[in-house]
Amino acid sequence: MGAAVAVTRDEFTPPQLRAAARASEDPAQVRRLLAVALVLEGVSRQQAAEQCGMDRQTLRDWVLY
Repeated sequence: MGAAVAVTRDEFTPPQLRAAARASEDPAQVRRLLAVALVLEGVSRQQAAEQCGMDRQTLRDWVLY
């Protein structure tokens, strides 16, 4: 298994990401925001991805791009 993807941007806290998710009408954006919030809270990438209906690789790709 490769190295963990580090989240290097810290403009938004998990509560701010959750608020943005609540305000969004785009389901894909909501999933991305919630998944990143979970990772920032210390949840494993695998678990965060599963909770948001995606696989770990998809979450990684969204964090990188």
